[in-house]
Amino acid sequence: MKYTISGGTGLIGSKLVRLLASQEHEIIILSRSPDSTSNLPRHVKSVYWDGKNVSDWVEQLDGTDVVINLAGESIAGKGIIPSRWTEHKKDRILKSRVQVGNALLEGIKQVDQKPQKFIQASAIGYYGSQGDEILTESSPPGSDFLSRTCTAWESSTKPVFDLGVTHIVVRLGVVLSENGGALPRLILPFKLFLGGPIGNGEQWYSWIHIDDVCSAIKYLSEHAQAQGVFNLTAPNPVKNKFFAKTLGEIMSRPAFLPVPGFLMKTVLGEVSTVVLNGQRVFPKRLRQLNFSFQYPELEEALRDLISDP
Repeated sequence: MKYTISGGTGLIGSKLVRLLASQEHEIIILSRSPDSTSNLPRHVKSVYWDGKNVSDWVEQLDGTDVVINLAGESIAGKGIIPSRWTEHKKDRILKSRVQVGNALLEGIKQVDQKPQKFIQASAIGYYGSQGDEILTESSPPGSDFLSRTCTAWESSTKPVFDLGVTHIVVRLGVVLSENGGALPRLILPFKLFLGGPIGNGEQWYSWIHIDDVCSAIKYLSEHAQAQGVFNLTAPNPVKNKFFAKTLGEIMSRPAFLPVPGFLMKTVLGEVSTVVLNGQRVFPKRLRQLNFSFQYPELEEALRDLISDP
């Protein structure tokens, strides 16, 4: 199969590319800096695009079997401390997603041999904060910034369905990886013997191991009946206090120093809602397609990702 992937050098994309390349699929990475993409596996090519405009990269879509859109500016920034959401930052977060989606949609319109499937990334932030309520793919969206962003993100590529292309949305939970994302930020205070729950610890964490993320995306790209929205979260979400306790046990560190919610709000502003407000999300439709999680339980996922301190 031939895959064209935007965001192919990010946390998820880089691992997904390696997985697909190991099975000798042909892969095109759409990148703003293709010359800096080195040591690519066999069958992988990096092609320049600006993420906004239709240009020569469109020819790569002709004959592509699956397009996977993972591109978008990080909501938490690149540093160990999340970046505050200024109005300018929020505008960049939203535009970086919608512009990419619009460009890919326009590109697909222009090619003769259109993709069979389009897999669009999103996030469980779509649901907003709904306390202990169990959320599945049919649950309604929230009304906060992340909810509105996810709704616009998903909608940007939905019209590919009218072009005869199967549209799949993957709403990602908290992706656990040793190479970036949330986990290094969560580990740091434990390394300093300052670990503990965040806020009151009662908020739900709907997490997923990065290997399961990549396997699920590949599974959906190949499954004939896959279409529509899928939650990409492990089947066993946990409360933040349980997450902290488990992390402390694995790292042989105490987990009793809570980070006050008011302090998080003071330091981080609105971005603090990402960790202070959780979602209890279940991958109902993924389980209905008989996808098998390699890491369904938190402890085994963390033990795989964290080396002994």
